[in-house]
Amino acid sequence: MQEIPDFSFSGLFNNIIKMNQRVVNNYLKNFFGYHHDLRDIGHTYFDLVTKLCVKPFEMIKVSHFYMEYLKNQQAIWKEIFIEHKQNGNSLGDLFNNGDKRFIDSEWCKYSYFNFLKENHLLLEKLSLQIIDEVEIDDKMRKKLEFYTEQYMSAFSPSNFLFTNPEALKLALETKGKSLWYGFNYLVNDLENGKITQTDDSAFEVGENLAITPGTVVYENELMQLIQYTPSTKKVLETPLLIIPPWINKYYVLDLQPKNSLVKYLVDNGIAVFMISWRNPSSEIGKVRFDDYVTKGALNAIEIANKISGSKKVNTLGYCLGGTLLSVACSILSTNQKENPVSSASFLASMIDFADIGPMGDIIDKALISKLERGELMHNGILNGVDMETAFNLIRPNDLIWNYVVSNYLKGIKPTAFDVMYWTNDNTNLPEAMYVYYMRYMILENKLSRKNALKINSTPIDISKIDIPVFVIGLKEDTISPAVTTFTTTELVSGAVEFILGDSGHVMGAINPPMKKKYGYSINGTLGKGFEEWQKTAKHFEGSWWTAWMERLVKLSGKEISANTNLGNKEFKPIETAPGRYVKEKCLLIS
Repeated sequence: MQEIPDFSFSGLFNNIIKMNQRVVNNYLKNFFGYHHDLRDIGHTYFDLVTKLCVKPFEMIKVSHFYMEYLKNQQAIWKEIFIEHKQNGNSLGDLFNNGDKRFIDSEWCKYSYFNFLKENHLLLEKLSLQIIDEVEIDDKMRKKLEFYTEQYMSAFSPSNFLFTNPEALKLALETKGKSLWYGFNYLVNDLENGKITQTDDSAFEVGENLAITPGTVVYENELMQLIQYTPSTKKVLETPLLIIPPWINKYYVLDLQPKNSLVKYLVDNGIAVFMISWRNPSSEIGKVRFDDYVTKGALNAIEIANKISGSKKVNTLGYCLGGTLLSVACSILSTNQKENPVSSASFLASMIDFADIGPMGDIIDKALISKLERGELMHNGILNGVDMETAFNLIRPNDLIWNYVVSNYLKGIKPTAFDVMYWTNDNTNLPEAMYVYYMRYMILENKLSRKNALKINSTPIDISKIDIPVFVIGLKEDTISPAVTTFTTTELVSGAVEFILGDSGHVMGAINPPMKKKYGYSINGTLGKGFEEWQKTAKHFEGSWWTAWMERLVKLSGKEISANTNLGNKEFKPIETAPGRYVKEKCLLIS
């Protein structure tokens, strides 16, 4: 056990009172939302049962699946209880397949726990087999898969004390201290309204996160613009503007010096500007998507050009920032004779929302109508904690139940992890912007269709983007699936290249060359679909940063002397980076 401060009985008692108050208040405040969710879940499973009842052949198919499950269950029972094979290695190889929840050897030492583990894995297999192979429409199938994953993850034997041999063993070894610590952590988290996933005390923005030197050279009610201090004597004349998502804070691209994309760029002679979005409060809840385009992206492009003295600016949009960048580039291509953007790089970004992965499984007209009625909003904003919860549900075993087991059953305080700290540093979303984005881009997928959307009075046509484009997808991305990011290569008109990095949405994006953990693929055949590109692409060790940097340098003009006097007469320095906006916290709304 790691050293943990002692918890007092009086402190625990006071925390339990506060916890009960928060839980009751939260239930009463969100009663109608919970009712809507339960009703939707119930209707979805009821529809499945109804379809099975009216199709006898489908019922027979399900019966066969169930009989197969019983057969396997009997085999497990015989193996464990009759033949009494204590080590259980053959079972682990047959059913477990390296599931991280059951990887500890304690699960195979005792018949009771071995059976619970193997039977649960069989139940998961049966559930998904029924959903995957019965004849139902794809929308219902995806919903059922999502809901079933949540239930099966929640009821895993690893999540409960008396069915988790690791937790019981630790409790015996620590003479109950692990349970005492775990109960205190549970009470504290219930009081705070969220699961603790990292040691928040280990990090502070501006102290050991987001510390690449720079200056805020412009701000409005929506964003601050940071210009970074050159670290080389010479820089390339065409600057790079980075547009991060406003669903999270910008510093995921400038965490610590060892994994900062911003520092990597600056150290390689790139003049970098970064948008730092404001964490909106209810006072600016009516901010529209159009405002993010005008006051954010287009404004930042113009200012970066004026400060740098360059006629052009390269751009990089990450996640939703890339979606915004595509709109801005379309508007500039339509309205200006000379496009001020030299190139556009889309990192883990979607323009076509036909397939958005697991999150899309539950997005339907009913949910959008619920958003439009304001049922999930708090005084004109969607609270950032709610958005964090939604992302956690995409990977419940890793981002929810892993911490439930570690924190509460084992009493282990989470370790310091910069990425998880950033993930928990939430941002709110303005109601008007979010509802527009959810209906017209995600649900109706209008951004990918020519002139289906009009933003800032301009019809949006992505095919008018005829500048060099780099699309960077991430192989294990569950938020912006690689196959969906690839479709951007088929929507734009200019020279385009696709780079596929290994790992997921965040860890794949912040993959510094010195880390040498994840590789990347390039040079596949375009124009014949994602699968053909994968077959023909070449895989390399190292970071996609290096491949992208080589291409960016070629589009960044000649070398000029670096100017460490940031800003100019029109845009004077306001404060040192990272600025005030990124430090604004998203307060939990009970």
